[in-house]
Amino acid sequence: MNDNRYSGATEAELGFLKEIVRMLPAGLTVQDANGELLLVNDAAAAQLGLDGSRPSPDLTPRREACRQALSAGQPVVTEEALHAGAARKVLLTTHRPVRLDGRELLISASSDITEQKNFEDQLFRSAYFDELTGLPSRRVIEHRANALLARDRGDERFALAFLDVDNFKHINDYYGHAVGDALLVELSKRLGRDLRDSDMLSRISGDEFLLLLSPIQGQEEVAEFMQSTLERLTAPFFIDHSEVFASTSVGISLYPDHGGSFETLRQNADIAMYRIKNNGKGLAAFFDASMEREAQARMKVEQSLRLAILEKRFCCAFQSKVDIRTQAVKGIEALVRLRDDEGVIQAPGSFINLAGELGLIDELTHLVLAEIVKSIDLINDTFGPEATISINVAAKQAGNPEFMRSFAQALDDTGFPQRFMIEVTEDAFVAKNHFQAEILPMFRKLGVGISIDDFGTGYSSLSALADITADEIKIDRSFITDIHKRPRSQGILRAIESLSEALGMTVIAEGLESYEELAYLQAATKIRYAQGYYFSRPIFLEELKLATPSSSEARVSVASRPAQQNRQGYSRASGYRR
Repeated sequence: MNDNRYSGATEAELGFLKEIVRMLPAGLTVQDANGELLLVNDAAAAQLGLDGSRPSPDLTPRREACRQALSAGQPVVTEEALHAGAARKVLLTTHRPVRLDGRELLISASSDITEQKNFEDQLFRSAYFDELTGLPSRRVIEHRANALLARDRGDERFALAFLDVDNFKHINDYYGHAVGDALLVELSKRLGRDLRDSDMLSRISGDEFLLLLSPIQGQEEVAEFMQSTLERLTAPFFIDHSEVFASTSVGISLYPDHGGSFETLRQNADIAMYRIKNNGKGLAAFFDASMEREAQARMKVEQSLRLAILEKRFCCAFQSKVDIRTQAVKGIEALVRLRDDEGVIQAPGSFINLAGELGLIDELTHLVLAEIVKSIDLINDTFGPEATISINVAAKQAGNPEFMRSFAQALDDTGFPQRFMIEVTEDAFVAKNHFQAEILPMFRKLGVGISIDDFGTGYSSLSALADITADEIKIDRSFITDIHKRPRSQGILRAIESLSEALGMTVIAEGLESYEELAYLQAATKIRYAQGYYFSRPIFLEELKLATPSSSEARVSVASRPAQQNRQGYSRASGYRR
């Protein structure tokens, strides 16, 4: 009777244990030395597709791992990737061989880590591949190049090409960032066409790509390949119902000719690319020693520019906008200048573009405003308290709400924001950014005027002008130079003048330098205002201070002195403005 009670308890306990094993969340199997499954719980059946809930995966790798564990007599931990069609399941499995009742058995316990592995794969791709284009990141191409360098076979050569999309910012501004992103995707496809398995294309930043060509025979082979690649890019891209044209400038360095490390080769390819950017764009160039000297000179200018900002060696010159009928000063334009280490004044052509590239242009603009505020009494004494004060703002700045909000606040803090006129080029208006919708109303509220600078040299068209809400339009000097000799320019000038008048915009003729140009404007147009060396060259604060003691007579003297010089043969000067 006791035996029966013991036997019944054992059967109950075994049934209880079997139910627990069946319901375990981890997959559990037991198999013999021949690979026959003796026990499979519900979780294992689902994991291995043995329950009929999904197609059965290929279990060959699992059987091989089990065989190895049994033959070694040692536990084995494996990651098993089970594929059933496009689906993938990853298991972390511990195989433990045991001996029971003289039989060799293998107990396997598996946990489903598919979600964890997918997350790890996602992290891996984000670290090593570009999310937008799917191309390898800089880290990957650098690793590949360093692997080639480490082999150091002596006769093995490769090329590293630095590619930069030309005018990509304008594309983004005009078409919008969604089109810009789509363009980068399509561009990467064209760039990657015809690459060998041993080559690699990488996107390393916004609109910059690196291309590794390995192996190569010589420069001629690389030049021919890059030429065909650039020709492939000349066809338009059709994106979001827009026909977008794009090109890339390419700089190329060769190993071992142009460097023995990845960083040196990349820098030299970058230097060669900038040579192309400065000399026409859309082409390819190989690095040479003269480019390195140019880069060093550029670096010297960059360091000097940063130091000049720290030391506040920038200053303002002021050029008047004059009523050509009465000679009265309507307003002045503040022009930034740089004093170099020796105190010599440098025109903006030597530093303004670099300041924009380096992200220093915002600080420069605030420096100009601070100089104006500091000298406002002197400005009023010289040009009159009613004269407007124009400050140039680059199109890149105009499309940056953060900068423009801070600049608007700085203008308001002066206490006389209505005295100011912001001069922006026309591309700021036509670009698909925040300027017209958000930024323009903010300045209107302060009473700040808006002037379209250098009109006729950017994206200008009469239809675009009709959509622009500005107070003043400045016709570029290229239309004014020798206007009395150029009938076609006269026709364009009349059209712009008529439309501007209809839209209520004041017209300023820029770059007026001769009496003949003035006489034509007075006789053949309704234009009232002009700016240029004929009336006044840019005047520095030091000159204003010298003129101050003689009160109002000094004001007339300072304003008129350059005009007198011009009539006596004062030479034309190009690039005197920003």
